[in-house]
Amino acid sequence: MPFDVAADVMANTRLSADYNVLALSAPAIAAAATPGQFVMVKAASGDDPLLRRPFSVFEVLRDAAGAPAGLSLLNKRIGPSTELLYRAQPGDTVACFGPLGRPFTVADRSAQAWMVAGGVGLAPFATLADALGARSVSTTLFYGARSRAELFYLDFFRRLGVELVLTTEDGSLGERGRIIAPLDRRLAAHAPHAPLMVYACGPEGMLAACAKTAARYGRPCEVSVERIMGCGMGGCYSCVVPMRNDRGSFHHVRSCIAGPVLPADQILWE
Repeated sequence: MPFDVAADVMANTRLSADYNVLALSAPAIAAAATPGQFVMVKAASGDDPLLRRPFSVFEVLRDAAGAPAGLSLLNKRIGPSTELLYRAQPGDTVACFGPLGRPFTVADRSAQAWMVAGGVGLAPFATLADALGARSVSTTLFYGARSRAELFYLDFFRRLGVELVLTTEDGSLGERGRIIAPLDRRLAAHAPHAPLMVYACGPEGMLAACAKTAARYGRPCEVSVERIMGCGMGGCYSCVVPMRNDRGSFHHVRSCIAGPVLPADQILWE
């Protein structure tokens, strides 16, 4: 059951001129959230902007006793709503509704887990990495961005024991190019019968390439799709995704309800 709360801003950590991590006091949502779920948020109290925006739960924040105290959001300012979240200050209030949506399937310790992130597609993987670590799952993060200035939280994942495979389009950190190239090489070299789960979040072109690459090697893949959402609860049909059904034809699902985590091999990417 989702909660609708007026969440106080606890902290605003600026990562760059456009990216920040916003910490919100929302213990009920934090206690209920599972990796891959999202919240609908709105920083303004009036009608501008009119609608809330969906954000993956980035971190579950805990108090000194280890109890869930809040959550954080990874934000990139690209419009009025994200500008308000970028400029929010401790003590401000953000309307926060969640947790919503279908989460990731957390692999068990007999499998390896490979997370593939592009840009702000990193957002659902902090909680997933934490959950995988709790199960002692060997985890790798394939993380690509335009430059090293847009690769964030690397030390966070290292502390969780996550192996990092990095790419940048300008070659400023890691391999030069797109993240699918090292993913393809590693999949080709991975033992065919060794259990492996692939997770991906990022731009749709990257998700499609990841889905096709995982399918080529017969590996299961779950993707967290990014869609514009008006309500987050299936009422507005603004977030539909075309998918194959068991009979080989296709149908549309609402990603806020059936997703945002969906089986990659069932999505119609073209």
